[in-house]
Amino acid sequence: MDGNAVVYTHGAFKANEAKTAHGLIRGSERYNIVAFVDPVFAGRDAGELLDGKHRSIPIFPNVSALEASGLKSGYFILGIANAGGVLNREWFPEIKAAMAAGMGIVSGMHEPMQEVPELAELAKNYQVELVDIRLPKRREALHFWTGEIAKVSCPIVPVMGVDCAVGKRTTAKMLVEACRKMGKKAEMIYTGQTGWMQGWKYGFILDSTLNDFVGGELEHAIVSCWRNEQPDIIFIEGQAAMRNPSGPCGAEFLVSAKATQVILVYPPGRKHFQGWDNWQPIPELGKEIQLIEAFDVPVAGLALNTGGLKPEDARKFKLQYEQEFHLPVALPIEEGVEELAKALLT
Repeated sequence: MDGNAVVYTHGAFKANEAKTAHGLIRGSERYNIVAFVDPVFAGRDAGELLDGKHRSIPIFPNVSALEASGLKSGYFILGIANAGGVLNREWFPEIKAAMAAGMGIVSGMHEPMQEVPELAELAKNYQVELVDIRLPKRREALHFWTGEIAKVSCPIVPVMGVDCAVGKRTTAKMLVEACRKMGKKAEMIYTGQTGWMQGWKYGFILDSTLNDFVGGELEHAIVSCWRNEQPDIIFIEGQAAMRNPSGPCGAEFLVSAKATQVILVYPPGRKHFQGWDNWQPIPELGKEIQLIEAFDVPVAGLALNTGGLKPEDARKFKLQYEQEFHLPVALPIEEGVEELAKALLT
């Protein structure tokens, strides 16, 4: 545990772009989340605002109010993952206030804080750390794919999605927890900045890795996890989607990772790829299953993102897909993922 942290969402707490913040509310072994700063939702509890579960994480309107409360934190985390990963200059007043209060700044943006002169200078003056998670690794630290993954004998299960921001990481985390409750040793390979913030031990940041080394970094993380932990099953946090036009991704998990099965996350209430309403409709579920299985990797179960759906409609989709595809279908947030875990373990 690196210490106490405050998460900043700049009025976007309820937006999909705040998925980093949402993931940190659901759990982190790297940071102890003590508060949020969001002027729109100040006065609420972050847990209740997310999913109705009180977690004693107060939301303050600004850093000044946070300081007045007496809460202490060593870090100020930017909890938003916006398109392109550019630092929003509207965030700077609160970032600067956090530095003045002695907090290091943690960012998952593509634009490094260290390369913004005014932030770098202030960090130096206040003697606080700027943690840029998405800084690319140096060439000599990267791994090329070797085929050593063939030695891994446990199941390797990517949790993939039909779009971005559908709950791939959350579903993978819940599957690890469910398997552990069943007495199995399960691990997760993180592939994004939020997974790093949550404290998962093995992984890498896929979208800041030189393309030639994505397969090798994925293999290295899996092989290291298998050698050191000897798990019964390894889950992989998926990224983007096979046919998302702004960042197609997925074949790496099926091929380079030697996937044995896939859990697929699908949002029945979403008509288009996130942020691309003028593009073609989101792929049909059946066709996405066919695409994945064309790689000779079976889809073992489905998890539904129920955003935009009434509870009764979510349940109808669950029953419909169970009958149509003869697969276990989970509603992770509403009902958990135990049925998926059981299917994988048997």
